[in-house]
Amino acid sequence: MDVKYELSDYIRVLKLASRPEWEEFSQVAKIAGAGVLLVGLVGFLIYVIMFFLTGGI
Repeated sequence: MDVKYELSDYIRVLKLASRPEWEEFSQVAKIAGAGVLLVGLVGFLIYVIMFFLTGGI
């Protein structure tokens, strides 16, 4: 494991990276939020189905 080599790779990537514009950031945030809501909805639906299949409380 060559630390000097790895650091140069990290520095090269950071130099190539750029700060996203507001529109790009906003779009990524909306897509990520929709994904979180979708996963939560699927989990909730599975919970409700299992609740009724097991007879509830």
